[in-house]
Amino acid sequence: MKLPVYLDHNATTPVAAEVADAIEPFLHDEFGNPSSSHVYGRRAHDAVQRARAQVAALIGARVDEIVFTGSATEANNLAILGVARALRNGKRHIVTSAIEHPAVIHPCERLREDGWDLSVIPVDRHARVDVDALSAALRDDTALLSIMHANNEVGTLQDISAIAKRAHGRGALLHTDAAQSIGKIPVDVDALGVDLLTIAGHKFNATKGIGVLYVRRGTLVSPVIAGADHEGGLRPGTENVPVIVGLGEAARLARERLPLIEQHLRRMRDLLHRLLAEGIPGLALNGHPEYRLPNTLNVSFPGVRGQKLLNAIEGDIAASVGSACHAGSETASGVLAAMGIGNDQALGALRLSVGVSTTEEEIRHAARALARAFQPARTGA
Repeated sequence: MKLPVYLDHNATTPVAAEVADAIEPFLHDEFGNPSSSHVYGRRAHDAVQRARAQVAALIGARVDEIVFTGSATEANNLAILGVARALRNGKRHIVTSAIEHPAVIHPCERLREDGWDLSVIPVDRHARVDVDALSAALRDDTALLSIMHANNEVGTLQDISAIAKRAHGRGALLHTDAAQSIGKIPVDVDALGVDLLTIAGHKFNATKGIGVLYVRRGTLVSPVIAGADHEGGLRPGTENVPVIVGLGEAARLARERLPLIEQHLRRMRDLLHRLLAEGIPGLALNGHPEYRLPNTLNVSFPGVRGQKLLNAIEGDIAASVGSACHAGSETASGVLAAMGIGNDQALGALRLSVGVSTTEEEIRHAARALARAFQPARTGA
């Protein structure tokens, strides 16, 4: 059976061959516990430190600012709840946006349940946070802002450096969830000005089950689970050496190839958009036309539900109507609703995300399949 064209790289990416090769020895001979003092442990420890240095180099961080976690969700929780636990200055106000991933929204809501004040900043029709509106929401007791770098559904990029200046001007910390942007565009923690930043390995050709929290030196964070003093005391539990090694290799590949990766992603995305626009009158782009990820195309098909269209072409294309965390839902995307997009347009949306392995042949096949299925899906034929 021939598999459908995979256009869901924002949900997860295939593991790069180089990453799999790097992992393989650590499933067999290199099995040591990195906390052990003998040769097996030292070799495992050194491998973890090499990976830490590779990740740090990718984002312009220091090696000791990299904390390995089990996922981006865990990293987000550690950033938000960990800062809240560490504070002893009476600040109990947190700010986020209306289009954040549940892994940010839910920890923020948990703090609200614990008595914190939570401000949720709206976005414009392109899914960009209004920096002036955000600035107006800041208070003397604002402890932390958590604003995503790139939206997972429409790909819109936020002006994180401007937000960082506003946050720091009021004495607040800034965390950004960069799960979708790492490996697709340049990300430098100093250029962004962030205090904390989240990475997801499986979004850029590493494995699932590995994330990173960047913690700028001097930023106070307390662990949210109890245990030993692994990862600088912030994330107890024996490190998952094989997948950490794999993440390090993925970071190395991304750093070396990023200009070519970004160019390829943009070319595939724009070709797909052009072909669809030529074949489907009234196709609407969701998200910012300029400030967005080079791989993400979120478009609405007029007069048809996106899920119905996907069902009609499931043998040709694997894609989604939005975040994988909401797959199967028949309700309109909360992100699109926050952008002020009407219900009919929101229900007609598809998120088509390309990757480094996507070919022009696959793009042309996908465009033909969507155009062929569009009219029957619209008319109910």
